[in-house]
Amino acid sequence: MSRVYNFCSGPAALPEAVLAKAQAELLDWHGTGVSVMEMSHRSDEFMSILASAKTRLSKLLNISDDYEIVFTQGGASASFAQIPANLTNGFASACYLDTGAWSSKALKEAQKYTRVVVAGSSKDVNYTTVPDFSSLNLDEKAAYLHLTPNETIGGLEFADLPETNLPIVADLSSTILSRQIDVSKYGLIYAGAQKNVGPAGVVINIIRKDLLARSNNDALPSIWSFENLAKNDSMINTPPTFAIYLADLVFEWLEAQGGVPAMEKLNIEKADLLYGAIDNSGFYSNPIDVRYRSRMNVPFVLADESLEKTFLTESEEAGLRTLAGHRSVGGMRASIYNAMPLAGVQALVDFMHAFEKRYG
Repeated sequence: MSRVYNFCSGPAALPEAVLAKAQAELLDWHGTGVSVMEMSHRSDEFMSILASAKTRLSKLLNISDDYEIVFTQGGASASFAQIPANLTNGFASACYLDTGAWSSKALKEAQKYTRVVVAGSSKDVNYTTVPDFSSLNLDEKAAYLHLTPNETIGGLEFADLPETNLPIVADLSSTILSRQIDVSKYGLIYAGAQKNVGPAGVVINIIRKDLLARSNNDALPSIWSFENLAKNDSMINTPPTFAIYLADLVFEWLEAQGGVPAMEKLNIEKADLLYGAIDNSGFYSNPIDVRYRSRMNVPFVLADESLEKTFLTESEEAGLRTLAGHRSVGGMRASIYNAMPLAGVQALVDFMHAFEKRYG
C-alpha cells in the first residue's frame, strides 16, 4: 500500500496515527470484544468515549462552563436550517454576512424561517474580499449575526469579528482547531467534522447556554431542538457513534502535537509556503484579497487554462490527490487542513515548480 497526499476539501485527510489506532481497535475496543461500531450508544463504554471527546475539545478550545457541546447529524447544511429554527423564536429577523458560496447557502435557508438582513456582501466582487465591518447593515434587534469565517470553495478567510451586541453564530467547518479563537466571543459555533475533525456524519455545536432557552420545543421536531439535545447529552436518538469516536482520537492526536497553538504555527508555515510558490510565479495565480487568503483552502489557476487537465492528471500520477477546484469555480484547490503534513505541501510546491518548467 502506498499512501498519497490527499488535498480533498472534505471528506478530508485524517492523521495517519489516528487511522492506525482506529484500525488496531476496530475489531476489539479496549478488550471489550466488540468494535465501537457495534456497541450500544448507551453503554458505559461509549459514554466514556463521548465524555472524553467533550472533555478534550473543551481543553483544546478553552471552552468555559457557559457553553454546551452538542453533537448533531446532517452536516453543516442541516445546521443552516436548524439554527434559525432554534434561535429566531421571539425575534423578527436574523443578520447574515454574505462572503461566499456557503454563507450564501446558509442565508437562503434561513429565509425559510425568518426575515434575513444581509449585513454586508462581497458578491459584487465575486467574493474575493470581505465587506468593511465599519459599514455593516446590522439590525441590533435581530436574533443573531451569522458568519462563515472560512469559505471553503472560494478560499477566503477572516479572523476578526464585527463589533456588535448580537450573538455571533459562526460556521467553522473548515477552520475549527486550525487556529486559536476566543470562544467567549461567539454565541454558537458549528462545524461539520469532515474537514479538520473526523469523518463525515457529525457536526460539532458549541452553544452558549442562555441561547438554549430559545428553542421552541412545541414547534420544533424533538431531534432538532438544541435544548433537548443538550439535556439528553446529544442522544435523543442514536448518535453517529463511530464518527464521535474518531473525533475523540483526532482530539487526542492534536493534544500530542501541542494543541491548537502548535497547529496554528504549522498551518501558517504551510500556507506561506504554498502562497509563496503561487505569488513568485507568473504561471499560477490566486484571486483572493491577500489580507483574507485562507490558510486551509488554497485555490489557484494556471495562466494557460488549457493545461488544467494535464496538471490534474500529472499531479495525481505524482501522488497528489484531489486538486481539482470546486465544480462551480473550476481551477485548482489545495485543502491543507491540520492532517496535511508540511511534507505534503512541499511535495505539491515541488510539483508545481517542475510543471511550470515543463509547460511554462
